Amino acid sequence: MRTLAEWLTLQESVHPQSIDLGLERVTRVAHELGVAAPAFPVFTVAGTNGKGSVVAHLEALLRTLGVHPGVFTSPHLTRYNERIRLGGCEVDDAQLIAAFERIEAARAATTLTFFEYNTLAALLIFTQARVEVAVLEVGLGGRLDATNLVDADVAVLASVGFDHREWLGDTLELIGTEKAGIFRANRPAVLGTPQMPTTVYQAIRQLAAQPVVAERDFSWRIHPGGWDYAGLALSLGSLPPSALAGAIQYRNAATAIAALEALRAFSAGRPGVARLSRRVDALDERVVAAALGRVHLPGRFQVIPGAVEWILDIAHNEPAARVLAAQLGERPLPSAGARGAGRTFAVVGVLADKDVAGIGGALAPLIAHWILCTLPGPRGLSAAQLAQRLALEGAAVELTASVVEGCELARSEARPGDRVIVCGSVYTVGPALQWLRIY
Repeated sequence: MRTLAEWLTLQESVHPQSIDLGLERVTRVAHELGVAAPAFPVFTVAGTNGKGSVVAHLEALLRTLGVHPGVFTSPHLTRYNERIRLGGCEVDDAQLIAAFERIEAARAATTLTFFEYNTLAALLIFTQARVEVAVLEVGLGGRLDATNLVDADVAVLASVGFDHREWLGDTLELIGTEKAGIFRANRPAVLGTPQMPTTVYQAIRQLAAQPVVAERDFSWRIHPGGWDYAGLALSLGSLPPSALAGAIQYRNAATAIAALEALRAFSAGRPGVARLSRRVDALDERVVAAALGRVHLPGRFQVIPGAVEWILDIAHNEPAARVLAAQLGERPLPSAGARGAGRTFAVVGVLADKDVAGIGGALAPLIAHWILCTLPGPRGLSAAQLAQRLALEGAAVELTASVVEGCELARSEARPGDRVIVCGSVYTVGPALQWLRIY
């Protein structure tokens, strides 16, 4: 019997391309497995940024309502098992191996990508566990992503920005078309911002989907005592902030609440959807406040307090880097005594196919000292290549051979009152969390 590590190694070589967008192969195997049309309701969440936070809020809300959800996310920070959760708990190796064995038997001559194996395993495990609802985070794009083999009962699009241009297109309109591919006729399409490309609204009209748009159909107001939510039917007052840091989380939390409201308002009449809709009737200030306090999402503006504060945020594209910059601006540096305000160090590693210049441009005004790290693998940039692309003329820059070496250098150079930002990729934040012994 193969170990989990052996299965994952095999899956990286079965299909000739690591990314091969399309639904024909994965849907064929899903039908063989009997998971193409789940009996449970499905929320599918897409977006250039914010989708992980919306999923985390949805999971917390569902669990606080007493619902047993299955949640599928990607990529993982340190363990593959993070990608599939049942009732808030990661699945174990045995569950994954059993799912992979069934997938291997069902696929016959059909080849699958690493992510397609992952998606099928999630759907199979959710089906076997008889979850009451599934929350699926889109991996890349939407229309041709493996998660889109399932018809979502509620589709959420958190945002549209520039990323993965080689796969999704060079304009926001093209990217919007790909991400809007998760919408379904007569079912809710929840938009986390009204600032969407025209193609997103065109897709909603052409499908006759049910739009639920931020700042139009649901809104939030921040005030000294907390924040208020106003939605399709719910009005919730004096809610506490989310456990996830940053002002952007008010939007993400409101989007998750709106997605639950949308399910109830536009129930398709399926038995599972109707049952879940009745559970959503229990949403009130007490339930939402409790859920906001239990939201957990490592590596997204994750603050590690101390004499030197560490902040970890994946921020792997320009829009995410701009959000990170705004969040850093909201969080003033502590005093460093005679030196005045502390310094901000940045431990950065970025993949070769990312907009390095855009990420650097968003963060440069806030960073006093850059520590650039080499990321391994064919997609990883060396520290020297990263420095060349960032073009940080006149800035304090040091090059390191790994994220761990970069973190050690930051620890040795930072003084009380300074802060260290770790960002640029999941492959940067994951090793840093392990080095910090946080995750």
